[in-house]
Amino acid sequence: MCTYVNTLIVGGGQAGLAVSYYLAQQGREHLVLEQADKPAEAWRNHRWDSFTLNTPNWQTRLPGAEYDGPDPDGFMAREDVITYLERYVKQFRLPIRYSVRVEQIDGLERLGLFKIQTSDGASLTTCNVVIATGMYQRPKIPKFSSGFPRSVRQVHSDAYRNPRELLPGSVLVVGSAQSGAQIAEELYLAGKKVYLAVGRAGRVPRRYRGKDANWWSEKLGLYDRTVDRLPSPRAKFAGKPHISGTMGGHTLNLHQFARDGVTLLGHLQGAMDGKLWLAPDLWDNLAGADAHEAAFIRSVDDYIAKTGTVAPEEMLPALRDGFQAPLVTMLELDRSGITNVIWATSYGFDFSLVKLPVLDADGFPTQAAGVSAYPGLYFVGLPWLPTAKTGLIYGVGDNARFIAKTIGERDSNFVQRTTPPFLRAA
Repeated sequence: MCTYVNTLIVGGGQAGLAVSYYLAQQGREHLVLEQADKPAEAWRNHRWDSFTLNTPNWQTRLPGAEYDGPDPDGFMAREDVITYLERYVKQFRLPIRYSVRVEQIDGLERLGLFKIQTSDGASLTTCNVVIATGMYQRPKIPKFSSGFPRSVRQVHSDAYRNPRELLPGSVLVVGSAQSGAQIAEELYLAGKKVYLAVGRAGRVPRRYRGKDANWWSEKLGLYDRTVDRLPSPRAKFAGKPHISGTMGGHTLNLHQFARDGVTLLGHLQGAMDGKLWLAPDLWDNLAGADAHEAAFIRSVDDYIAKTGTVAPEEMLPALRDGFQAPLVTMLELDRSGITNVIWATSYGFDFSLVKLPVLDADGFPTQAAGVSAYPGLYFVGLPWLPTAKTGLIYGVGDNARFIAKTIGERDSNFVQRTTPPFLRAA
């Protein structure tokens, strides 16, 4: 038996819920399919215990539930995000079916419909499909991870929870974008000896000249950038700059890490026979992070000067401790005491459930503002659909509103195409 639903939303995270909100406001039939048994699955099961949003509370703004609490400049903890999304579902009575995984999406091109196969054996047809499965689907771990001895505990940041779960001994954190830097800080503050393999992610100050970095980013138009304003299309996959919302929000600086006892290394290239092989690029990567911060504060200073914004003068500390670290190209596991590896090495896309030619060479959807070239197929919850902020709780609502509007227009056109003339409204 095949059941028809006008619109199916695949994924019950913030993006899928935002689209559901707008469709519900329009009175349009739809159904959200979520493979977990509760909302907020990514926040519940794929973030570490002390995880905190890096966006201030004023940027928590799903449609109809914009933050209006007493602490707009604070930062939501993981549990608060979960509660926020659970309340969102209940408040707007969004139609979600839990514990159902979508396994395949095929196009019925001649009919202008889609056929959906699910994990519970159901077969559904629909006029519209919204893919809202997020950007972080398949944790990436390099193949050379098999070169570590079995005695070393390896875990991706996706599955890391807290320092207590690690083995006694030192920890190697691989990757220094937001997740890697935040986890490294948590570990060394918990008393662990930490080695950090540093990548090319930049740094911004948490606050500068009296305002949060994200406040300045909004004023500078950084959230409204589109892909064509990036150095290259590949730049949309760059790691996010070091920054943290923990402890009330603070700057993460790798030079401070070095001052606090973290051993900084270049990026990890391989592991074999109890040895780690590292690129001699640590200083270059540190210089890149410093340059990123310097460019950011220059932009803020220029904005203040041009607009006449009243803001106190400030000089950020110029730390250079990381440049005192030697450029190590080989490290022995026994001598370093490393018994744990945390792979903060990002994620890969996985849209393989869509059996249609709608992905580019990088696996990213080919689309315009989330609208694919295949009529009725849409993507939400990713950055650059079309702006930088569409992958954030802060900006996903804009994309969701546009997609819901586009679905409404397609439904109207679909009815006009498929209804006999004598039955159409005058």
